[in-house]
Amino acid sequence: MYAIRLFAVRHARAFERLYQGFERVIVGLDPLFRRVGYGRLERPVAAVEQVVKGLLFDCKMCGQCVLSSTGMACPMNCPKQLRNGPCGGVRAGGFCEVKPAMRCVWVEAWDGASRMQDGAARIRVVQPPVDRSLEGTSSWLRVAREKALTVGTASAAKQTVATAFPRARQNEPASAPLAVEPPKGPK
Repeated sequence: MYAIRLFAVRHARAFERLYQGFERVIVGLDPLFRRVGYGRLERPVAAVEQVVKGLLFDCKMCGQCVLSSTGMACPMNCPKQLRNGPCGGVRAGGFCEVKPAMRCVWVEAWDGASRMQDGAARIRVVQPPVDRSLEGTSSWLRVAREKALTVGTASAAKQTVATAFPRARQNEPASAPLAVEPPKGPK
């Protein structure tokens, strides 16, 4: 597993592109997911997600995946489970103080982030603490639900403006002065 995890970090840009395509597909499937029910899909999707991400990234299924922000290195692999950078005990050569045979997850994360598009900026974003109530749940479904909601909200706002504009044109003139002209002073 460790060797595959390091492979994923070394090829972080390729995995980033793969995930971006996958994310578009899963967000596009939101209408189907809503019909079937996210609750019904949670268990089977989480099982598939655990196998795939477990193999590739040694995922711990925290339910709040931040792989795209941490150079495809899962911060939950840190023995201290630090989500916002390394502890003060990184050994020479970038090895972990708790598991000396393992490179620090955050050394790997910085390496992977440097290979990704905008990775250096994304790794600097402070992550919230882990919500333990989400452990074992699918972050894929959570992303699909949240992104589809924001896309749907934007579409609804555009639709509202598009339908409201013709009515506004009927009630208001096409152009109107912004303010009354001040009277002309003496010459």
